[in-house]
Amino acid sequence: MFDAAPQDLVLTILGAHLRPRDRTTVWSGGLVALLGEFGSTPGAARVALTRLVRRDLLERVRDGRMVHYRITPRAAAVLAEGDRRIFSLGSRGGEAGQWTVLWHAIPEDQRVARARLVRRLRFLGFGSVQDGTWLAPHDRAAEVAALLADLGVAAHAGVLVGAPAAVPDFAEFVTRVWDLDALERRYRDFVTEFTDRDPDPDPATAFGLRVRLTHAYRQFALLDPELPEGIAPPPPHRRAAVALFHDTYPALAEQAQRHFDGAMTP
Repeated sequence: MFDAAPQDLVLTILGAHLRPRDRTTVWSGGLVALLGEFGSTPGAARVALTRLVRRDLLERVRDGRMVHYRITPRAAAVLAEGDRRIFSLGSRGGEAGQWTVLWHAIPEDQRVARARLVRRLRFLGFGSVQDGTWLAPHDRAAEVAALLADLGVAAHAGVLVGAPAAVPDFAEFVTRVWDLDALERRYRDFVTEFTDRDPDPDPATAFGLRVRLTHAYRQFALLDPELPEGIAPPPPHRRAAVALFHDTYPALAEQAQRHFDGAMTP
């Protein structure tokens, strides 16, 4: 069974196969069937869709007795941000330069916004220094400002951009913020899992493989801060993982899309 939360899986499936994202509707029964291919029961699939509606990521659209879903503007923005992150993964690096520090004290009555902030900070390459304090290599001020405004928590946060001091040892410090050994193991396992594949899969097989590939690769956007090479060398298997994704994702697109489109036909 594929180990992925149904809500995350829905967003991965729609992000990879729904075009245009902001206008196209998808049949609820088709989504339930597709989630079933990854081990979700019909009940669990419907609960996941309901929760995505509550999170303002999906919108219900009725067509007679049938229920369809449409991605909300908020979800479209989140998916676009995700695309930028995963398709540019591995392109940063170079010398140590500016870093971004964010701290926040978001009230308990805004805990949902706080949870969303944490998730999206990780997607921007931030690591947790301590409760309410986050660190990221590179200047992320513009992206963070937009994020804080979108979540309505700018009044409860502060942002600082600057260069780290030489003392104490900053390179040693970042190893306590990010688990770089675990990150390398994930890259190595990704390459091992997806290197050998059927060169001519049928539509259902291509769809399943493409979704698993995309879901696994998206996790690197949450885990890899893309540290400057002057701070830490890149994970040894990152280059191979990036190349593998960029080769495999488009190679499976036509057959996977055929399966997705077929499932969306009542």
